[in-house]
Amino acid sequence: MKVFKFGGASVKDAQGVRNVARVLEAFKQDDLLIVVSAMGKTTNALEEVVKAYREGRNAKPLILALQGMHASALEEVAPEDGDSSTALMLSFEALKHYVTQPVQHAEDRDYDMIVAFGEVWSTLIVSAYLNASGFANQWVDARKIITTDARHRAANVKWDRLEENCATHLPSFAAQPHRIVTQGFIGSTEEGITTTLGREGSDFSAAIFAYALGAESVTIWKDVPGMFNADPNKFPDTRLLAHISYKEAIELSYFGASVIHPRTLQPLQRKGIPLYVRSFIDLSAPGSTISEATDHDTLIPSFIVKPDQLLLSITPRDLSFIVEENLGGIFKLFAARNVRIALMQNSAVAFTVAVDDTPRARQLIEELGKEYEVRYNEGCELITVRHFDEATLASLLKGKEPLIEQRSRVTARYVVK
Repeated sequence: MKVFKFGGASVKDAQGVRNVARVLEAFKQDDLLIVVSAMGKTTNALEEVVKAYREGRNAKPLILALQGMHASALEEVAPEDGDSSTALMLSFEALKHYVTQPVQHAEDRDYDMIVAFGEVWSTLIVSAYLNASGFANQWVDARKIITTDARHRAANVKWDRLEENCATHLPSFAAQPHRIVTQGFIGSTEEGITTTLGREGSDFSAAIFAYALGAESVTIWKDVPGMFNADPNKFPDTRLLAHISYKEAIELSYFGASVIHPRTLQPLQRKGIPLYVRSFIDLSAPGSTISEATDHDTLIPSFIVKPDQLLLSITPRDLSFIVEENLGGIFKLFAARNVRIALMQNSAVAFTVAVDDTPRARQLIEELGKEYEVRYNEGCELITVRHFDEATLASLLKGKEPLIEQRSRVTARYVVK
């Protein structure tokens, strides 16, 4: 079986749904498990629903707008599928009911419960169109397969439950080939409470299914021809990374490369399952391959620029040394606030980190300030260059003020203003 993942850009409207079918037509003889994200900007819109609900405002107008968009898309691609239309309507009614209840859960739990609807809606539409166009498939609720802990918005998978869940909840097929349509990004606790795997977690979902099923490969279909050594929307003369290793891809994703979700690659590496990144716009484009082979890892410098960074300097108020017990407490606060450290450096009396400038990070500054003196620079960039050369560094740093510099044999990192 092959696992395919289609992101929100590929199913942003009815035409996008039709294009998914066009891509799949080239693989009509294969067993496929197809992971689909929410349509277009649906997740962003659902985050506004979460915000309205938590603030006690009427969220129904926002939901009705989403319902109109999704119902129109379904009507356009599968007008005779009454069962899917009913399922879509009932799903929207469930969300409307949820937001009329008094707020009684932690914000992250409400976030997961509400935002997960986007993936359910998109997969109902994609599955309906594929069936209507002769590409027989079965819709499966990913929450029945992916059991997680209760860490909302960044849930941890219970890997030991996957085999049993697949045996219990994946359909048995009377005909060949086997096709399943399911959701990315979402799972559930053992008690059936919806969780999410983190933003852009659909890639991770594809890897989880591939690991559970011992898949032949995973293909992530995107609106770009593959992985590049830099963001082609921001830099001219970028180069395609035609073949890199799992290790290199994990390093790039850890440092902030946006093509692959950071947790996607570990389960694939454990079973030696190759990952392909290909264009749903141009099926003839070769794309990128990620596998065990390391032959091509050092051929091209790769650089990642993360804007909107906060550079925090955390110092004990009595100017005592930063020691392990200080760092342990600081790390616990970062973990509790779910603020990811992108870069860290410490001196005798200060611990300095770069983090994304988010409301959570701003709240963390206030919390750290109860015990430490916290100074920070805002509006910073974090530049990471793998397999750097001096010409690339000079070009990226031109006109910028380095606040922190870190170098190893293969990676150079800078926080700049």
